[in-house]
Amino acid sequence: MTGKPHSRLFKWFEGVFLVLIVAAFIVGGIGAWFWHEFNAAGPLRDEKIVVVPKGAGMNGIAKVLADAGVIDNPLVFKLGARFSAEGLPLHAGEFKFPAAVSPRAAMRVLIEGKVVLHRITIAEGLTVSEIYDVLTAQPDLEGPVPPKPPEGTLLPETYFFVLGDTRAQLVDRMRSEMQVELAALWQKRDKDIPLTSPDEAVTLASLVEKETSQDDERARVAAVFYNRMKKGMALQSDPTVIYALTDGKGKLDRLLTTADLKLDSPYNTYTNTGLPKGPIANPGLAALKGVLRPQKTKELYFVADGTGGHAFAETLDQHNKNVAKWRKFLKSQADKASGDGASGSGAGSDGEN
Repeated sequence: MTGKPHSRLFKWFEGVFLVLIVAAFIVGGIGAWFWHEFNAAGPLRDEKIVVVPKGAGMNGIAKVLADAGVIDNPLVFKLGARFSAEGLPLHAGEFKFPAAVSPRAAMRVLIEGKVVLHRITIAEGLTVSEIYDVLTAQPDLEGPVPPKPPEGTLLPETYFFVLGDTRAQLVDRMRSEMQVELAALWQKRDKDIPLTSPDEAVTLASLVEKETSQDDERARVAAVFYNRMKKGMALQSDPTVIYALTDGKGKLDRLLTTADLKLDSPYNTYTNTGLPKGPIANPGLAALKGVLRPQKTKELYFVADGTGGHAFAETLDQHNKNVAKWRKFLKSQADKASGDGASGSGAGSDGEN
């Protein structure tokens, strides 16, 4: 009789133990399933960019990823992130998720915060108005363009930005980059050049930028302008007249005329000696370097040669011969395609003094 209570107690403990074992197996099974799902390949067939909005929270992030097809089960992602993120935050922004990314790997993408970088290239020689047209047309930038800065204060370059950056921020970066680069280049300038300030360097570099796109010609074209300045000769740069005619808002849709070259404007380097009133474009680093460290030549003239480059000359006689070759080339092009041609450019391109 005395052993029966102990027998009943033993059986009760035995039952409880069996229940605990079964519960452990169930919990373990659920845990194993959960861990497998959290680390298993996801449903994405191809790489995909997804925007996670600010303030979304864990529930919102899981929903965004599920709606985008990055993950299958929002609950798996939420629980997995809460238990394995080690207290690290999940960032908002625009992210690129690889194909078949697991929920765990998707979580790591958001923790690392490596947002998608967009790029915009500002070509050398654009005016501020033209640069603003490029910025306005970029759909991934936000906000309006700010008031226009002075011509020549924006550095043409390829810039990277993230979703949410504004046009005003990018303009500030372009101005800052120009200031930094110009200051450094000015310190390394050839001390023999007849310029008194970095602003003058930008003005002359804008002429060089508009006259040639050839890397090996920029320092040589700059030398021609310097040689003419030293002799008191007008620079006679066609792009300055075009800038005066268009107010820097775009390209001139016709050839320059003799009357254009007589235009009364402080930018017209046919009617005024020395540098124009200010820059006619935003020059790039190569043009600035060419102006601040020009070639040593005696050349006073250049004209397009039909190959994308220019023919240079020290004398007016030789220049006139080069002009004749250029005009002959234009005529041949016009014969091939009626109305197709180009204008001569560069100091004294029409054989003037």
